[in-house]
Amino acid sequence: MQTTLTRTLIPMPELQSPEDRANPFSIYERLRQTTPVRYDETRGCWDIFRYEDVHRILKDPATFSSKRSLERGNTVTILTMDPPRHSQMRALVNKAFTPKMVNDLAPRIESITSELLAAVQGKGQMDMVHDLATPLPVIIIAELLGVPAEDRQLFKEWSDALVKGSADSSAEAFERVMMEKDKATKELGAYFAKIIGQRRSQPKDDLISVLLSAEIEGEKLSDEEILGFSILLLAAGNETTTNLITNSVRRLTEDLALQQQLRNDPTQIKNFIEEALRFYPPIQAVSRIATEDIQIGGKQIMAGEQVVNWVASANRDEAQFTDPNTFIIDRKPNNHLSFGFGIHFCLGAPLARLEGLHAIRAILERLQDIQLAPEANLEFIESPFVYGVKAFPITFKA
Repeated sequence: MQTTLTRTLIPMPELQSPEDRANPFSIYERLRQTTPVRYDETRGCWDIFRYEDVHRILKDPATFSSKRSLERGNTVTILTMDPPRHSQMRALVNKAFTPKMVNDLAPRIESITSELLAAVQGKGQMDMVHDLATPLPVIIIAELLGVPAEDRQLFKEWSDALVKGSADSSAEAFERVMMEKDKATKELGAYFAKIIGQRRSQPKDDLISVLLSAEIEGEKLSDEEILGFSILLLAAGNETTTNLITNSVRRLTEDLALQQQLRNDPTQIKNFIEEALRFYPPIQAVSRIATEDIQIGGKQIMAGEQVVNWVASANRDEAQFTDPNTFIIDRKPNNHLSFGFGIHFCLGAPLARLEGLHAIRAILERLQDIQLAPEANLEFIESPFVYGVKAFPITFKA
């Protein structure tokens, strides 16, 4: 049975074709100008396209809740909590993601990146997704959680299933993707339940052991809360960083002069990453539930209705960004919403930025004349909320 929540896994009617999914930004521009706030009867939700409205919604968790129903085995995570429990969990998990702890991962990130590039450097070609952008964050997250190295491929398969969307609006495609998500959630739950049981009796130096020993107001976290955080870290941390790195390299292949500009001045790579996040955001949209009747953009949204906030559209809003469809490496200010805003600002954003920074720096140091492979036929990820490709083959000179 489709509910308002699960129907948002169906792509917008304007983004049904592979071509439109590959380059949706002109469509967002048209919708921003013609129907900046509109109700989609097919999906049973509101779509919000302007920066001002998206920003307003994301910074108001009291009126626009992150809570979702637990239909079809959905797991409770920090993403789907409201205060005060969200604030308590966030404060706890923040202890594992302090700036110092994240920066301390830099040598390990550099080492993994170096190993992965060394394996392909002599070939003159590689698949950026398969050879670097996927294994780098998966290895880092697996090590943080204490997952054995041999299980990393399983992690990637589960992660892909969790973020997947329906191929089209048919009932068959919807049911097929929901069955994949159900299967992945159950397998992940069983997998992490086993690790939680092992760490309870034999703690190790990993995040699951930290969460097992932690307390909020004198109470231990439930297994469900630990499971929820582990699944969130896997899906959000993996997919976001993979797409950040791949989309950044995609931009480099579109502007060969930009490659040399960054090689000549590596201090600009940090700004390049921020503009890549705005220009090709890893996450296109985030959803909320209205907790009361409220007007947005002159439209009446009723309590209980689903609101989909199109971050990828907000990031190209001409009212917020000068010349928004031009990639400006030193854009200032650059208040993009690619990691969200407010209390649900992406917990792993510093880690994703760090991995992206070291990956792009190493790519530019080791590879010259990076170009999209001539035979490449890019296939975009089937998800209304994720923006990335399944493979990105490139050629280069070592």
